[in-house]
Amino acid sequence: MTKRIALYATLAVGALISVFPYLLVVLTAFKTQRQLNSTQPWLPGIPPTTANLTKILGGDFPLYILNAVVMTALLTLGQLVFTTFAAYAFARLRFRGRDVLFWLYVATMMVPTAVTVIPLFLIMRELNVVNTWYGLLAPYVLGTPYGIFLMRQFFKGLPAGLEEAARIDGAGPLTILVRILLPLCRPAIGTLTIITVISSWNSFLWPLIITSGDETKVITVALATLKVGIGVDYNLMMAGGLIALAPMVAIFVFFQKYIVRSVVLTGLK
Repeated sequence: MTKRIALYATLAVGALISVFPYLLVVLTAFKTQRQLNSTQPWLPGIPPTTANLTKILGGDFPLYILNAVVMTALLTLGQLVFTTFAAYAFARLRFRGRDVLFWLYVATMMVPTAVTVIPLFLIMRELNVVNTWYGLLAPYVLGTPYGIFLMRQFFKGLPAGLEEAARIDGAGPLTILVRILLPLCRPAIGTLTIITVISSWNSFLWPLIITSGDETKVITVALATLKVGIGVDYNLMMAGGLIALAPMVAIFVFFQKYIVRSVVLTGLK
């Protein structure tokens, strides 16, 4: 009993530390400037106010939210399509230099993102796609090394007899992939979808560098621009942070079973 109490106490402290920053975001978003200066950060403002949310949603912020939704949807769709095809080719098709090419591609995961940002920007500038949707999506819509590695490992774990039986019946590579292998890859596809949605929605560095106009600005960049100026309106920033946080919380609430499964899957693979 003593060990169990100590275990749950430790878990409770860890959960409180993890949740506390999000609690501060929610509390600050519903405070006025006077309440923020006169109350402790962890105490709610009485009475709470929605003026911060109304103010931030009354400007261009809904457009930035829509841009983030469109970017996340397109990146996720592109990742699923191109990553699946590339992983299938690396796992099942036979061609010269297949393994060397795959491991060279996977090795790029060891290169920090900050190192490749400037070369990517120079390439996009030469292609004249800076501050466009093409420049925003192009570097990541065709797949990532991690996604291809994850799907390839899952493909290699599937029984080869299924594919051989389909070939005997006259099925081609595309038919085998779409009608036989993909239905068996739903756990891996779900994992890749969750990872891509979260990373795309939270993407900041590349959108900050490649975009400058409101037509392509996403919510993470818009939050950063709220901080410019002599005075910082923390209430407004926390209201924007709450809006940006809400979709991720909703995804976790409705898809927590699949998120846990994705953590188990990536750990095993």
